[in-house]
Amino acid sequence: YPWDKSSLKSMTVDLQQFEKLDAYALKVNVKNSVEELVKVLLKQARTDLEKVRAIWMWICHHIEYDVVGYHNKSQLSSKPIDVLQTGKSICEGYAGLFEQMCSIAGIQCMKLSGYSKGYGYKMGQTFTGDSDHAWNAVYLDGRWHLLDSTWGSGAVDDSFTKFTFRYNEFYFLTHPALFINNHFPDNSNWQLLKPTLTLKDFENNMLHNSNFYMLGLLTAHPETAVIQTVNGKASVSVDCRSATLFTFKLKGTDEHGLMTLKKHGMKLDIYPQKTGSHKLQIFAKPSKASEVYTCVLEYVVECKSVDKAMRFPKDLHQPVGPSWFTERQGFLRPSHPDPVIHTNDGRCSVTFTLGKDISVLASLHSDNSSLTEDMRRRHIMQIHHGNQIELKIHLPHAGNFVLKIYAKKKSDPGNYDYIFNYLITCLNTEVKWPAFPQSYSKWAEDYEILEPLSGLLPANRNVQFKLKMHGIAKVLVQAESPYPLTQSRGYWEGTCNTSGCREVFVMVHENANHSFYSHVLKYEVETE
Repeated sequence: YPWDKSSLKSMTVDLQQFEKLDAYALKVNVKNSVEELVKVLLKQARTDLEKVRAIWMWICHHIEYDVVGYHNKSQLSSKPIDVLQTGKSICEGYAGLFEQMCSIAGIQCMKLSGYSKGYGYKMGQTFTGDSDHAWNAVYLDGRWHLLDSTWGSGAVDDSFTKFTFRYNEFYFLTHPALFINNHFPDNSNWQLLKPTLTLKDFENNMLHNSNFYMLGLLTAHPETAVIQTVNGKASVSVDCRSATLFTFKLKGTDEHGLMTLKKHGMKLDIYPQKTGSHKLQIFAKPSKASEVYTCVLEYVVECKSVDKAMRFPKDLHQPVGPSWFTERQGFLRPSHPDPVIHTNDGRCSVTFTLGKDISVLASLHSDNSSLTEDMRRRHIMQIHHGNQIELKIHLPHAGNFVLKIYAKKKSDPGNYDYIFNYLITCLNTEVKWPAFPQSYSKWAEDYEILEPLSGLLPANRNVQFKLKMHGIAKVLVQAESPYPLTQSRGYWEGTCNTSGCREVFVMVHENANHSFYSHVLKYEVETE
């Protein structure tokens, strides 16, 4: 039946109500007979659901997967009593013991077999021959429900030599629409789905492991495991319930993609820089938790042609562009909601409304320019109007640039934290903007340069100055000789002549009584 996305289970289950029962079932230690074990287990269980839960919990925590027996099946007994007494088995034994315990408890239970996408499954493979896995269906509240105690109990390592108990709630009464993702029963009626899936559908469909659903993720597109690139690009998107953080790896690195976070999910565009088959992994974690990222999806990307123009600078960090995450950090109402900013003349301007008490630092990075630490910042000018910040950007040349944005609380003495980045692209090879003038600590956040914006002034010329500054007594432009600026309507204006000097400084008297000037800006002068 259809999955309404409200629950991962096929019936309403309140796990908190099971806490006492679960704790009791874990402690039961009876090995002499299956009947005896069930009798003791059911002492705390009233309803059929509770009986099934007690049996499930006990098996998941007391029977380990027999990795040795798996490789030597002829020596292996899957009889319930043998499974109980050795405490180990393969899926056949788990499902058989489950079925017998339910039958003793008076609950209808079936042992099912079929194909599974479990250990050793290769993406996109076909299934032929005998079934490779066993699980159960139980009858509760007037209908059938599915569960897999083998997968509920833990996991086997990659070399299939070691089993680790790691309880997985997901496989208890899993909704059939989710169970079909990695269990294909021999008899299609036991899919408990209408319409049922064909084996071909099952083979082609994307494998969502249980982490995918446990993290509150809902759907992923495309739904098939193999993606063909179109003109060198492939796209993946994930929808989820709540704010979730994502990362990805294409052949082990996150360089060849653009990932953006959305309020309910993420979107990823991949541009492989080599043809052939590439493994793509998507990882996720809840936004609040300090937990690590877990792998939630794997695709194979088949790339026929490479889009060389989409070679990203190595400084580009995923995710790219603004999102709910950057909003939480105090960057509101971005002028550019998209991750990529295209500029034709090499200039652009990005604005935000800033949260309270935030100080911002921004820098520009590119693979093919030798910008020093200082120059990376000098191609960006910050302009503040109340709680609005504008980042004016003048690119030094054409190409792909990363605009990195850092922030800290003004009241914090510490370092700036990296928040997010944009990709800025410019194809116009004529572009060659000089840096903005250098500013000193006395240049206040809400001051503004109207002209000259270029940090490099022409030689032997009269240059017009217009600056917006307040709370100042006098302003001087110091070239070969000093040129005072005059104040009118909040602006300081005037001209200076650049002949005979290599540098020009703007200096201020903060107070009419002060005898000394503070440097606020420095311009270079072109050599003749």
